Amino acid sequence: MNARHDLAVTMPWMRQGTTHFLAQLDVLSDTDLREPSRLPGWTRAHLVGHLARNADALTRLALWARTRVETPMYADRQQRAAEIERSAQQPATLLRSDAVSTAQLLDRALDVLDEVTWQTTVRSAMGREIPASEIPWMRIREVWLHAIDLDAGARIADLPPGIVDILLDDVVPVLSQKPECPAVILTPTDRGHDWRLGPHDVEYAGVIRAPAADLVGWLTGRIAGSTLGDHIPQLPAWL
Repeated sequence: MNARHDLAVTMPWMRQGTTHFLAQLDVLSDTDLREPSRLPGWTRAHLVGHLARNADALTRLALWARTRVETPMYADRQQRAAEIERSAQQPATLLRSDAVSTAQLLDRALDVLDEVTWQTTVRSAMGREIPASEIPWMRIREVWLHAIDLDAGARIADLPPGIVDILLDDVVPVLSQKPECPAVILTPTDRGHDWRLGPHDVEYAGVIRAPAADLVGWLTGRIAGSTLGDHIPQLPAWL
Protein backbone atom coordinates (compact mmCIF):
# COMPACT_ATOMS: atom_id res chain seq x y z
CA MET A 1 0.00 0.00 0.00
CA ASN A 2 1.14 3.54 -0.79
CA ALA A 3 2.12 4.99 2.58
CA ARG A 4 0.19 8.19 1.84
CA HIS A 5 -3.00 6.10 1.74
CA ASP A 6 -2.39 3.94 4.81
CA LEU A 7 -5.16 5.29 7.02
CA ALA A 8 -3.97 3.27 10.00
CA VAL A 9 -0.99 5.62 10.22
CA THR A 10 -2.13 8.81 8.45
CA MET A 11 -5.26 9.40 10.53
CA PRO A 12 -3.33 9.32 13.84
CA TRP A 13 -0.59 11.52 12.32
CA MET A 14 -3.25 13.99 11.18
CA ARG A 15 -4.84 14.18 14.62
CA GLN A 16 -1.47 14.41 16.33
CA GLY A 17 -0.48 17.19 13.93
CA THR A 18 -3.68 19.11 14.63
CA THR A 19 -2.98 18.92 18.36
CA HIS A 20 0.60 20.03 17.72
CA PHE A 21 -0.46 23.02 15.60
CA LEU A 22 -3.11 24.14 18.09
CA ALA A 23 -0.61 23.85 20.94
CA GLN A 24 1.71 26.20 19.05
CA LEU A 25 -1.19 28.56 18.48
CA ASP A 26 -1.94 28.59 22.22
CA VAL A 27 1.61 29.79 22.91
CA LEU A 28 0.93 32.99 20.97
CA SER A 29 -0.80 36.05 22.38
CA ASP A 30 -3.48 37.89 20.44
CA THR A 31 -0.88 40.56 19.63
CA ASP A 32 1.54 37.89 18.41
CA LEU A 33 -1.03 36.78 15.83
CA ARG A 34 -0.69 40.13 14.04
CA GLU A 35 3.08 39.74 13.74
CA PRO A 36 4.80 38.17 10.69
CA SER A 37 4.90 34.40 10.34
CA ARG A 38 7.84 32.63 8.77
CA LEU A 39 6.05 32.73 5.42
CA PRO A 40 6.83 35.91 3.45
CA GLY A 41 3.89 38.28 3.23
CA TRP A 42 1.75 36.46 5.80
CA THR A 43 1.11 37.31 9.41
CA ARG A 44 0.50 34.50 11.86
CA ALA A 45 -3.20 35.33 11.54
CA HIS A 46 -3.01 34.65 7.80
CA LEU A 47 -1.42 31.30 8.55
CA VAL A 48 -4.11 30.33 11.06
CA GLY A 49 -6.81 31.47 8.65
CA HIS A 50 -5.19 29.38 5.92
CA LEU A 51 -5.28 26.27 8.12
CA ALA A 52 -8.96 26.83 8.87
CA ARG A 53 -9.88 27.33 5.23
CA ASN A 54 -7.75 24.32 4.26
CA ALA A 55 -9.79 22.22 6.68
CA ASP A 56 -12.96 23.51 5.00
CA ALA A 57 -11.56 22.66 1.57
CA LEU A 58 -10.58 19.13 2.58
CA THR A 59 -13.99 18.67 4.21
CA ARG A 60 -15.47 19.44 0.79
CA LEU A 61 -13.33 16.65 -0.69
CA ALA A 62 -14.60 14.27 1.99
CA LEU A 63 -18.16 15.27 1.06
CA TRP A 64 -17.34 14.59 -2.60
CA ALA A 65 -16.04 11.14 -1.66
CA ARG A 66 -19.12 10.31 0.42
CA THR A 67 -21.80 11.63 -1.96
CA ARG A 68 -20.00 11.19 -5.30
CA VAL A 69 -21.10 14.74 -6.12
CA GLU A 70 -18.15 16.82 -7.31
CA THR A 71 -17.25 19.40 -4.66
CA PRO A 72 -13.89 21.04 -5.43
CA MET A 73 -11.59 22.35 -2.73
CA TYR A 74 -11.78 25.89 -4.13
CA ALA A 75 -13.47 27.55 -7.07
CA ASP A 76 -10.14 29.14 -8.05
CA ARG A 77 -6.97 30.68 -6.62
CA GLN A 78 -8.66 34.05 -6.23
CA GLN A 79 -11.37 32.56 -4.00
CA ARG A 80 -8.75 30.82 -1.89
CA ALA A 81 -6.71 34.00 -1.42
CA ALA A 82 -9.78 36.09 -0.59
CA GLU A 83 -10.99 33.58 2.00
CA ILE A 84 -7.61 33.54 3.72
CA GLU A 85 -7.48 37.34 3.79
CA ARG A 86 -10.97 37.58 5.30
CA SER A 87 -10.13 34.94 7.87
CA ALA A 88 -6.94 36.73 8.89
CA GLN A 89 -8.92 39.88 9.70
CA GLN A 90 -11.14 38.12 12.24
CA PRO A 91 -10.79 39.03 15.91
CA ALA A 92 -8.26 36.75 17.59
CA THR A 93 -10.90 34.89 19.62
CA LEU A 94 -12.86 34.01 16.48
CA LEU A 95 -9.70 33.10 14.59
CA ARG A 96 -8.69 30.65 17.31
CA SER A 97 -12.12 29.04 17.52
CA ASP A 98 -12.25 28.85 13.72
CA ALA A 99 -9.02 26.84 13.68
CA VAL A 100 -10.40 24.41 16.26
CA SER A 101 -13.92 23.99 14.89
CA THR A 102 -12.91 23.49 11.26
CA ALA A 103 -10.35 20.84 12.27
CA GLN A 104 -13.06 19.03 14.23
CA LEU A 105 -15.46 19.16 11.29
CA LEU A 106 -12.81 17.71 8.97
CA ASP A 107 -12.11 14.91 11.40
CA ARG A 108 -15.80 14.03 11.57
CA ALA A 109 -16.20 14.20 7.79
CA LEU A 110 -13.34 11.73 7.35
CA ASP A 111 -14.51 9.50 10.15
CA VAL A 112 -17.74 8.59 8.31
CA LEU A 113 -15.98 7.40 5.14
CA ASP A 114 -15.82 3.64 4.63
CA GLU A 115 -13.74 1.20 2.61
CA VAL A 116 -15.64 2.07 -0.58
CA THR A 117 -15.85 5.85 -0.25
CA TRP A 118 -12.19 6.13 0.75
CA GLN A 119 -11.40 4.93 -2.79
CA THR A 120 -13.46 7.63 -4.52
CA THR A 121 -11.37 9.69 -6.93
CA VAL A 122 -11.31 13.39 -6.06
CA ARG A 123 -9.04 16.24 -7.17
CA SER A 124 -6.50 18.29 -5.29
CA ALA A 125 -6.44 22.09 -5.57
CA MET A 126 -3.79 21.65 -8.29
CA GLY A 127 -6.12 19.41 -10.30
CA ARG A 128 -4.34 16.14 -9.50
CA GLU A 129 -6.65 13.11 -9.33
CA ILE A 130 -6.22 11.25 -6.05
CA PRO A 131 -8.14 8.70 -3.99
CA ALA A 132 -9.96 10.17 -1.01
CA SER A 133 -7.62 8.14 1.19
CA GLU A 134 -4.95 10.77 0.41
CA ILE A 135 -6.92 13.55 2.15
CA PRO A 136 -5.41 12.86 5.61
CA TRP A 137 -1.92 13.03 4.12
CA MET A 138 -2.73 16.39 2.53
CA ARG A 139 -3.77 17.69 5.93
CA ILE A 140 -0.69 16.19 7.62
CA ARG A 141 1.60 18.29 5.44
CA GLU A 142 -0.35 21.43 6.32
CA VAL A 143 -0.54 21.07 10.09
CA TRP A 144 2.99 19.79 10.73
CA LEU A 145 4.85 22.19 8.43
CA HIS A 146 2.76 25.25 9.20
CA ALA A 147 3.22 24.65 12.93
CA ILE A 148 6.86 25.54 12.23
CA ASP A 149 5.82 28.58 10.20
CA LEU A 150 3.93 30.00 13.20
CA ASP A 151 7.39 30.62 14.67
CA ALA A 152 6.23 29.80 18.18
CA GLY A 153 8.88 27.16 18.90
CA ALA A 154 8.01 24.15 16.72
CA ARG A 155 10.94 22.65 14.80
CA ILE A 156 11.37 20.36 11.83
CA ALA A 157 12.75 17.78 14.28
CA ASP A 158 9.25 17.53 15.79
CA LEU A 159 7.98 15.63 12.74
CA PRO A 160 7.47 11.90 13.28
CA PRO A 161 10.08 9.87 11.33
CA GLY A 162 7.45 8.28 9.10
CA ILE A 163 6.19 11.68 7.99
CA VAL A 164 9.77 12.74 7.23
CA ASP A 165 10.25 9.71 4.98
CA ILE A 166 7.04 10.30 3.00
CA LEU A 167 7.86 13.99 2.65
CA LEU A 168 11.20 13.05 1.12
CA ASP A 169 9.37 10.73 -1.28
CA ASP A 170 6.90 13.54 -2.08
CA VAL A 171 9.09 16.61 -2.31
CA VAL A 172 12.13 15.23 -4.13
CA PRO A 173 10.23 14.30 -7.35
CA VAL A 174 8.35 17.61 -7.40
CA LEU A 175 11.53 19.66 -7.08
CA SER A 176 13.41 17.41 -9.50
CA GLN A 177 10.99 18.31 -12.30
CA LYS A 178 11.85 22.00 -12.05
CA PRO A 179 14.49 23.18 -14.54
CA GLU A 180 16.43 25.17 -11.93
CA CYS A 181 16.70 22.23 -9.52
CA PRO A 182 20.30 21.22 -8.72
CA ALA A 183 21.37 17.63 -9.27
CA VAL A 184 22.65 16.22 -5.99
CA ILE A 185 22.38 13.04 -3.98
CA LEU A 186 20.73 13.35 -0.59
CA THR A 187 22.18 10.96 1.98
CA PRO A 188 20.33 11.07 5.30
CA THR A 189 22.71 10.19 8.10
CA ASP A 190 19.90 8.39 9.93
CA ARG A 191 18.44 6.40 7.04
CA GLY A 192 19.63 3.43 5.02
CA HIS A 193 19.24 4.77 1.49
CA ASP A 194 19.68 7.87 -0.65
CA TRP A 195 17.33 10.16 -2.54
CA ARG A 196 18.42 11.50 -5.93
CA LEU A 197 17.46 15.14 -6.39
CA GLY A 198 17.34 16.79 -9.80
CA PRO A 199 17.32 15.44 -13.37
CA HIS A 200 18.77 11.96 -13.78
CA ASP A 201 20.29 12.68 -17.19
CA VAL A 202 23.00 15.04 -15.88
CA GLU A 203 26.07 14.50 -13.76
CA TYR A 204 25.40 14.84 -10.04
CA ALA A 205 27.17 17.79 -8.45
CA GLY A 206 27.76 16.18 -5.08
CA VAL A 207 26.34 14.55 -2.00
CA ILE A 208 24.56 16.31 0.84
CA ARG A 209 24.67 14.46 4.15
CA ALA A 210 22.44 15.49 7.04
CA PRO A 211 19.70 14.04 9.25
CA ALA A 212 16.58 13.23 7.24
CA ALA A 213 14.46 15.83 9.04
CA ASP A 214 17.01 18.54 8.25
CA LEU A 215 16.98 17.55 4.58
CA VAL A 216 13.18 17.87 4.59
CA GLY A 217 13.53 21.24 6.26
CA TRP A 218 15.88 22.40 3.50
CA LEU A 219 13.79 20.96 0.67
CA THR A 220 10.60 22.61 1.97
CA GLY A 221 12.24 25.94 2.76
CA ARG A 222 12.12 25.61 6.54
CA ILE A 223 15.89 25.33 7.04
CA ALA A 224 18.60 27.39 5.32
CA GLY A 225 21.02 25.42 3.17
CA SER A 226 23.93 26.95 5.09
CA THR A 227 22.92 24.91 8.15
CA LEU A 228 23.65 21.71 6.22
CA GLY A 229 27.21 22.59 5.21
CA ASP A 230 29.26 24.66 2.83
CA HIS A 231 28.43 25.23 -0.84
CA ILE A 232 24.84 23.96 -0.54
CA PRO A 233 23.02 24.90 -3.77
CA GLN A 234 19.91 27.04 -3.86
CA LEU A 235 16.58 25.33 -4.47
CA PRO A 236 13.51 26.42 -6.39
CA ALA A 237 10.33 26.78 -4.36
CA TRP A 238 8.68 23.46 -3.62
CA LEU A 239 5.10 24.77 -3.92
